[in-house]
Amino acid sequence: MTSEQLPPRLSVPGALFAELATGGGSREALALLERGERHRRLLLLRTALDRLDGLATPLTAPAENWRRLREAARHAPEPVERLLLAPQTGSWLAHLLRRAHGTAPGPPLWAEAGHLGALAVSAALHAGTEADVLVPLDDGAVHLPGLGTVRLPYAPAGLTVGHLLVDGRGTLTLSSSDATPGAVRCRPVTAPARPGRSTPPDPCWTPLRTLDAGPVTIPLDDLHPYRDLDEPVPPARLDADEAAVWQDLFDEAAALLARAGDGGLDLTLVRAVVPWGRTATMPPAPPHVRVSASSGDSFGAMVIARPGNALALAETFVHEFQHSKLGALLHLLPLLDDDRVERYYAPWRADPRHRTGLLHGAYAFTGVTGFWYGLLGHPTHGEAAAYHFALRRLQTRLVVRTLLTEGGLTAPGRRLVEGLAHSLDGWLRVPVRPDALARARTAAALHRTEWRLRNVLPAPPGAAPRLRTPGGSWPDLRTHALAVPPAAPRTGDEHLAAGNPAGALARYDDDLRLAPDDPHVLAGWIVARATVHPGRTARRLLARPERTRQSLPSR
Repeated sequence: MTSEQLPPRLSVPGALFAELATGGGSREALALLERGERHRRLLLLRTALDRLDGLATPLTAPAENWRRLREAARHAPEPVERLLLAPQTGSWLAHLLRRAHGTAPGPPLWAEAGHLGALAVSAALHAGTEADVLVPLDDGAVHLPGLGTVRLPYAPAGLTVGHLLVDGRGTLTLSSSDATPGAVRCRPVTAPARPGRSTPPDPCWTPLRTLDAGPVTIPLDDLHPYRDLDEPVPPARLDADEAAVWQDLFDEAAALLARAGDGGLDLTLVRAVVPWGRTATMPPAPPHVRVSASSGDSFGAMVIARPGNALALAETFVHEFQHSKLGALLHLLPLLDDDRVERYYAPWRADPRHRTGLLHGAYAFTGVTGFWYGLLGHPTHGEAAAYHFALRRLQTRLVVRTLLTEGGLTAPGRRLVEGLAHSLDGWLRVPVRPDALARARTAAALHRTEWRLRNVLPAPPGAAPRLRTPGGSWPDLRTHALAVPPAAPRTGDEHLAAGNPAGALARYDDDLRLAPDDPHVLAGWIVARATVHPGRTARRLLARPERTRQSLPSR
């Protein structure tokens, strides 16, 4: 792999594009996306090396580190290729170029460029070649991508310079480049550590963990400085018990994804899982994923706040990998023109979205819809699957219709969205249990109604609605709450989930007398009233709920 000789521009064959436009894609189609990411990575590398040429640095020069890395690649091309195409390398490169252009903050540029030296050392350890590199130390530590973090005891705090030496037989020595006494020597294992595996503690070496399920091995990355998809972050090592919980959930999630069949995900395509926001098992994790993210710079990586159950984790794997797929496709083809104005309703967001965000959501939730379709009839999760399948196919089709009618799509973009529409239309014909379908329709109406109450300013009849600036951030408490009907409903939401809109309306009447301006309560009242009293007035309430103040119960 070189940055001097770039392969010719990739084309996207029509048959493979059609597969991706369904929301899915064969191994051949996904391999095309990975080749596109390889092309892009080579371009970024060449650009970075050009920008860093002549950079004043106390470290080994970037060009020399690149030479060492290429030497290792001649001895062990596959592992070195994996290092260079790892999502964290893509995140680092993109951030480094933003730094070079002055559009991102961070430590001194020479320190961020020095990460290439750590890559060269990791490559040498995989290839059995020698390396002699000056690297940046952060509080005495440097992370070796794909392997782990080596730390120099008694090193000064902050940013300093370290000396890494690889002897060609797998032994690594780290010392300070100044007068700080001491050095550490270790033999990093090129196979990362599985959570729960017994490894003796080592104050100088912290291995990268993995999640394992059969032949699948995915880094569980709590160490890499560029794992957070953007700016560098410090390590956040998981407790051993928390890491073991991740592994247990991953085992179950892998089984669910296999059960989902074509609607699932081939986990061998996931390149990294980054735990977010918690390092211990206490307090207990919520049952649903509260935070997850991915980036076009980091194909195959996903940042996830661990949920309390495997079903939510499996759904999130599908969701975030869909974002990776679309991000890679956007690197190959222009799919839409976007003025970046945030004005569109997305049924899974609290805020208005721009066209690119809307397209990403449509693609991600088409994949999620397929996941739930694959779990229909599951002996344990069949009821939840019926509800979520009915809800996501309805919501995603609404967004697809918005994309097709609002303009901005290029010719390939229109073919892509039409392909998503075809998949969703097929799923809309799939029979679903009436109670699950009713709860899904109610949940969709509740979300849209509350979104409009919080984001849309009332306007006279005939006038175009205007958005609040800024709109309110609010938690979506209902999408998951309506998944299973309660045995003994008490609140308005619970009565709606139980299929009792009249009981719900009575509860919302009481709640509105206490909190007449609460959008959450008002949304429930509007949906319940429209269900109890269907007709033209109900349709107007649901279409423009922000105009309904005059329809409130007396208080």
